[in-house]
Amino acid sequence: MFKAAAIFSDNMVLQREKNISVWGEADDGAAVTAEINGAKARCTAENGKWLLILPPMPAGGPYELHLEYSEAINENGKAVSVKQTHTFRNVMIGEVWLCGGQSNMELELQNAKGGKEELAALCRTMPIRFYYTNKAATVKQAEEAEKTACWGECDPEGSKAWSAVGYYFAKKLSAELGVTVGLIGCNWGGTSASAWVNRKTLDINKELNSYLEEFDKANEGKSVQQQEKEYEEFLQYDKEWFEKSQEVYKKEPDASWERVQELCGVNKWPGPVNCVNPFRPAGLYETMISRVCPYTLRGFLYYQGESDDHKPGTYYTLLTSLISLWRNIWGDEELPFIIVQLPMFKYKNDPDYKHWCLIREAQMRAFRTVRNTGIAVISDCGELDNIHPTDKAPVGERLCMQAEKLVYNIDVKAFGPVYKSYEYISGGIKLYFEYAENGFVIKGGEPVGFEIAGADKKFYPAKAEISGSTITISSGEVSEPVYARYCWYNYGEVNVYNETGIPLAPFRTHRNDE
Repeated sequence: MFKAAAIFSDNMVLQREKNISVWGEADDGAAVTAEINGAKARCTAENGKWLLILPPMPAGGPYELHLEYSEAINENGKAVSVKQTHTFRNVMIGEVWLCGGQSNMELELQNAKGGKEELAALCRTMPIRFYYTNKAATVKQAEEAEKTACWGECDPEGSKAWSAVGYYFAKKLSAELGVTVGLIGCNWGGTSASAWVNRKTLDINKELNSYLEEFDKANEGKSVQQQEKEYEEFLQYDKEWFEKSQEVYKKEPDASWERVQELCGVNKWPGPVNCVNPFRPAGLYETMISRVCPYTLRGFLYYQGESDDHKPGTYYTLLTSLISLWRNIWGDEELPFIIVQLPMFKYKNDPDYKHWCLIREAQMRAFRTVRNTGIAVISDCGELDNIHPTDKAPVGERLCMQAEKLVYNIDVKAFGPVYKSYEYISGGIKLYFEYAENGFVIKGGEPVGFEIAGADKKFYPAKAEISGSTITISSGEVSEPVYARYCWYNYGEVNVYNETGIPLAPFRTHRNDE
């Protein structure tokens, strides 16, 4: 038996200037050798697995990666040497980033704003390549799906299902650096961050225990067979429900969610969260993340949080635990991790629950407190009533600017204004900001989104007066101000920027002002 992990294929991109991990499966005691561009490494298989490390190399290619497997076996009392070789072709050495998260990272280029035009202009010589980590609810499904997994080159047809965010990130980065950029898409719509960490991470932290407790309680006393049966029944129900809902929307395009469920029955997604449901705690860590680890990377791009809005108070702990775990399993505590802060969003018929505000705050706090992280602020990229905003070019480009500043030491203005501190003044609060040394740009009318409150924590819209890099807010309703906040809603107008065209990040002056 001999094979490389599924992520190694023709057209792959290997990370430049870092040790390169290559691994797979082989019989115990077998010798495995890898060679590329004059570099060579060797290892011996143990416990059915092998892993070798190629030395750092500069960007370049195309190259061929040659693998050789050799094993001594006993055949009729004689020692016989068995050899097997495999060659991967059209291999580039460049920059590799993993695109993690849920549906907004997953949103395909063909469905993004301007995506069809972008695809029509693609050619194979464009220095971007993509590996799609197949969605799998179980390890068995992952192993089956990996039989056809491979890296793809830019192509009008083949690139349709690429992450739009990842594509726009790579398009800008490859042009800036002049090297091939490889993307590993590892995402699944509707997933909590709890699905992307291991069980131990959730088990050892009291703040995160509830994810496991709810899962264990729901499946207490149920056999694997019973759980599989329940999930299969849900899948059939969900398929029928979806077909019914599409008929409703054809007749009533503006039907409310309540109306659809009234006509079609209760929507039961995501179904029973059991041992075969991909959205279970620690599930996708096992079936997806671990399948592409430890492929050598430059860093992570992460767009997620929407599906943890039911537990916003623990999201900071969950996100920072995920960052720590991913870095640990990749064996690099300094791996860059760039977060997409959630945009504005709410369904038009819903009240503003203000839970996305807390997710955004947790994301900014993670950026502030965890070393070697970046954050792309995209509050102006949201859409009312559409949880999947289609304009992904600004998202990818802002992620790229964050990477350029954080990782590649390029002198680029990667930030819009970010709140720093406050000062009480007579009748108001003076707010100080980073990345506002050239002042603010207001897009249309007066600055909006600022609120102020006294000790009673009743917030009122505030008048904002700009002076250089500071903003002073006040309200006739609040004689003795204590608290201030900006864009503290799930969805609302965004019109305060700096000269970069990146908006002022949402904030509040006190985390205990609820």
